[in-house]
Amino acid sequence: MLHALCLLGLVPFASAGIFNRAAAAKASTFAGSTTTFAFPPPNVTATVPDPNFPDAAAVGFAGPTPTGDEAFAIETAPALASFKNTAPIVAPDTADHKGAQFDVIKSWGNLAPMRSVDPGFFGLPDASPVVPKGCSINQVHILHRHGARYPTSGSAPAAFAGRIHNATVNGTGFSATGPLEFLNTWTFKLGAEILTPLGRQQLYELGVNSRVRYGDLLKGFTDLPVWRTTSEARMVDSALQFAAGFFGVQSYQTSYHQVIEVEEDGFNSTLASYDFCDNSNNAIADLGYDKAAQWALKYTAPTIKRLSKFIQGYNLTSSDIIAMQQSCPYESVALGFSSFCSVFTEEEWEAYEYFNDLTFWYSDGPGNPAVAAQGVGYVQEFISRLTKTRISTFATSVNESIVTSNITFPLEQPIFVDASHDTIITAIAVALNLTSLASSGPLPVDHIPSKRQWVISNIAPFAANLVAQVLSCPASDTPTHVRWILNDAVVPLTGVKGCKADKNGLCPLATYIKGTQARIDEIDFQFDCFGNYTIPDPDTIIDGRFPPSLRNHTT
Repeated sequence: MLHALCLLGLVPFASAGIFNRAAAAKASTFAGSTTTFAFPPPNVTATVPDPNFPDAAAVGFAGPTPTGDEAFAIETAPALASFKNTAPIVAPDTADHKGAQFDVIKSWGNLAPMRSVDPGFFGLPDASPVVPKGCSINQVHILHRHGARYPTSGSAPAAFAGRIHNATVNGTGFSATGPLEFLNTWTFKLGAEILTPLGRQQLYELGVNSRVRYGDLLKGFTDLPVWRTTSEARMVDSALQFAAGFFGVQSYQTSYHQVIEVEEDGFNSTLASYDFCDNSNNAIADLGYDKAAQWALKYTAPTIKRLSKFIQGYNLTSSDIIAMQQSCPYESVALGFSSFCSVFTEEEWEAYEYFNDLTFWYSDGPGNPAVAAQGVGYVQEFISRLTKTRISTFATSVNESIVTSNITFPLEQPIFVDASHDTIITAIAVALNLTSLASSGPLPVDHIPSKRQWVISNIAPFAANLVAQVLSCPASDTPTHVRWILNDAVVPLTGVKGCKADKNGLCPLATYIKGTQARIDEIDFQFDCFGNYTIPDPDTIIDGRFPPSLRNHTT
């Protein structure tokens, strides 16, 4: 999402007065400056086709090219390979050298690369993404986030770099030693918004993985698949990388159709619904940032005191600490390594992880009254696909022009793929009433709860995927059940009216459709997105809606 981190009114923490005065080198005048590089070189273009470099089709002599049968690991394999690889990121250590036992990467929240979630994290320890014994899969719906990217425009790391550079150019300069010594020559090497090489790799691998798991479902197509993304560069690139992994580099462009929905203020798209919801772009949306700022003031105070002894001529603030911790994942997913990672202890990384969880809970999750409304449009589309019934009422973020056309929104596909953002995936999870994610209740701002299910690195990391499997149990050509899988962990559906506890997360299809339609009906898109209301204090909301009991106190 495009919210910029802004910790307002945070007062600099004074130096502890115990600065390490061992021969500290003065920071270079270029410290904190921005460096960039663009490729190809200037005035060099590739002509396609180029007679000097004929493509493979023109050259010929491809050798034998017979195809094998389709993979169907989701149904035939005894288990599935997990996403665990984070290469090319160098595994970081902590300031207290706990990196061998403590997974720093997991603490990066929505900036962490997707890895398979432990099976029992959402409450179903015996469930697996593999189709339950005796069942078969009839259809799959894959909703994925874009891959790892550079920071959004106006990000906290960029602002921190500006302050550091300003201290060397317009101030008296600074000197850093010990764990901060690298700041003396550090430059800001990150772009903005677009995918990093790791981000491209993630979506290509997700496409490969999805083909191995669900490839056999291609046999049910009578036309080319139609998949969707939005118009932002990282969204288009993510969709194309997924398709290249799924269909192959030489054939993906002729193997499917790509719908690109406009992502811009005032345009309605269920994949970027915050652009069509006023309360996702005002003080109501900022609640999570306000709550996280309260937590940051508490947890960064000891960190400021600890690190201030290593920097002279620059007063660290809570905003600086957050920006430095954000710089660790951003540099890691772009450059493979970051010196910021080992500046912080295990405890400080755990606090930063909770900082992100708070932000999402109260801005883009169950604790914000405008979030279910942002996810409900996609839920309507999902039910439309399940029931093969066109949407006829347009009072949410659903784009009428797209969903009323069989060309851009076919209903009879065995495989659906949609690309979106972290905050939309969390909104859709809330709109779907996946209540196990919110089962630990509202998050406090003064301490980290001993147990919580709302952990953003498990819910909406880079390349996150939320998958609906439509199954027949017992196996047949007629679907009978549905279940949801989030980053390879099956999610209980007990929050859907009528769906009962099931060890495999299954709910009878007719029951699920009826219960989800009831959920759609209770979400008031118009009021929650455009109403003039104040969030109750304390905020005890856990279903992403403004409490109906308080409606008579609003306008």
